[in-house]
Amino acid sequence: MRIGILTGGGDCPGLNAVIRAVVRKGILHYEDEFTGFIEGWRGVLENKTTKLDLNAVSDILLRGGTILRTSRTNPAKREGGLAQCIETFNKNKLDALITLGGDDTQSVSKKLFEQGVKVVGVPKTIDNDLSGTDLCFGFDTAVSIATEAIDRVHTTAEAHNRIIVVEVMGRDSGWIALHSGIASGADIILVPEKPFDLVEVAETLKQSRQQGKLFGIVVVAEGAKVAGGAVDLGAAKDEFGHVRLGGIGNLLAQEIEKRAGLETRSVILGHIQRGGTPTAFDRMLATRYGVGAIDMVHRGEFGRLAALRGQEIVSVLLQEALQENRKVPPELLAMADSLQEKHGKAVLSNR
Repeated sequence: MRIGILTGGGDCPGLNAVIRAVVRKGILHYEDEFTGFIEGWRGVLENKTTKLDLNAVSDILLRGGTILRTSRTNPAKREGGLAQCIETFNKNKLDALITLGGDDTQSVSKKLFEQGVKVVGVPKTIDNDLSGTDLCFGFDTAVSIATEAIDRVHTTAEAHNRIIVVEVMGRDSGWIALHSGIASGADIILVPEKPFDLVEVAETLKQSRQQGKLFGIVVVAEGAKVAGGAVDLGAAKDEFGHVRLGGIGNLLAQEIEKRAGLETRSVILGHIQRGGTPTAFDRMLATRYGVGAIDMVHRGEFGRLAALRGQEIVSVLLQEALQENRKVPPELLAMADSLQEKHGKAVLSNR
């Protein structure tokens, strides 16, 4: 079979491992041929391609990013965009298309499948919030990087008697904040699922100082809600309607210092969480997804997504992945809340 591959949306540790697994099993087991589209859906619209063979995927397992590069291009927002994608699919004489991406990328996959394109999706979101699957590759790497960073700021916070606010990724779900915050022993963890009150945050830290703890760490997801909604930079939305988030860490640091009278600094990890080599766990998980995707192609399971359910890679309908983003479940929020020193009702803490 002739199969196309693309990576869409934000980059994520493990993408290259998926590409490698798809190509290696496809060539060695099924005798497939592969065409890679450069920069996601933009490459499909513009017919920007590269040949993917065993040499092309050699030694990419440990590399972060994606050798195919990526973009947030949305063909459905371009006049005639979907028709152009179908024309490119036919021009390259492809039998199937494997799309690596989150809900935005897979929303386009679903539209193309409904118009006759044979598509198999692979779930990719560093926030770990895609419905339909239990775990996304890249998340373990992001949590590991965030946890190490938070561990490191403990020493400078303690040396200067400071509060340090660490902002991590998490637009609609607080998986990274919760996992890295608990793993690093942060004093307060703030997530999008549970709006917080600035007064309660400041009071919790102030009371902790009065009880003898001379420094503090606050971990906050970029999409955490305060006083009416998430903080953004006022930038234009991308083609999928997402506002560029950022600034909650700085705002929180300013408000804590003003309300609690404690010297406070902020650290924004940002794209550091995406960069570098994936963990061994993510390499293995991504490889399993890649093998699962190419097997789905040959089983004719189109319009579906490779997914992890328990310990098994299965296929689910693309529609299932496009439901509401997967939130941190109440039991995990309750667990973090149970570790809190009680100086407020809407603060998560585990110090």
